[in-house]
Amino acid sequence: MMDSAVTVFLVDDDAGVLKAVGRLLRARGYDVRSFTSPQAFLVSHDALIRGCAILDVSMPDLDGLALQQALSAGGSQRSVIFLTGKGDIPTSVRAMRAGAIDFLTKPVNDTDLLAAIGRAEKEDAEHRSANASLGSIQARLAMLTPREREVMTHVVAGRLNKQIAGDLGTVEKTVKVHRGRVMSKLGVRSVADLVRLAEKAGIDGSRP
Repeated sequence: MMDSAVTVFLVDDDAGVLKAVGRLLRARGYDVRSFTSPQAFLVSHDALIRGCAILDVSMPDLDGLALQQALSAGGSQRSVIFLTGKGDIPTSVRAMRAGAIDFLTKPVNDTDLLAAIGRAEKEDAEHRSANASLGSIQARLAMLTPREREVMTHVVAGRLNKQIAGDLGTVEKTVKVHRGRVMSKLGVRSVADLVRLAEKAGIDGSRP
């Protein structure tokens, strides 16, 4: 069962930073999980837990940017906030381009950090909502028979029933039956809704 508190993963090889930031966040009601090494964090990280990660930029063996890339490569959409001991503009630009929420300089200002975490929470919630929606769409698509899926791709491509029948070597009445079943199984009422659903699922509607 998921905890009600949002989890903040702290990764920093400076024990003093972990202690200070951890104390601040726990006082604000966050579930804080601290790690002194990127490797320890990766081993225990659970992408299903809602929250964000605060990563030190400069760490031995695996720096913060490399750690962020490792998370992405593993399929995690974990929202990331970076902390650095010095203002490094090129590194901050790279971090933000890679999707970081913020790039903060130590000693970090409490207000700035809490604001960044608030933005990270919002982004995390949006990711999870989108993923849940996509999961629902994929489950409905899985209910389609191969022929229904084929008819759907033609409809999304803008083909008329008569054209689809000709393409598939069947009669228009059969296409209408398949089309009706597609709309019913996917829970859509119009072709426009079907097209939007297909786009969310990554189905190319430019051609059948």
